[in-house]
Amino acid sequence: MIKEYRTRRTCSRSITVEVDEQGIIQNVVFHGGCSGNTQGISALVKGMKAEEVIKRCKGIDCSGRGTSCPDQLALALEEMIGAEN
Repeated sequence: MIKEYRTRRTCSRSITVEVDEQGIIQNVVFHGGCSGNTQGISALVKGMKAEEVIKRCKGIDCSGRGTSCPDQLALALEEMIGAEN
């Protein structure tokens, strides 16, 4: 399943996420944002279970915005897999 998620209150504009039938992240692409950081996040989460990424990334704050690129990724994954962590 592939989802295009429109981010809120972050430098990135959107995230494209691909998760397989077992809930494993196959690919993540951030559109906009801090290139090195978003590429790093994408590389680190590839091959991880979506639930684990949600647990680790949900609630991370960037500069007092109340969210961040990792937090937005967690929210996108929640929408994709229907998790409520």
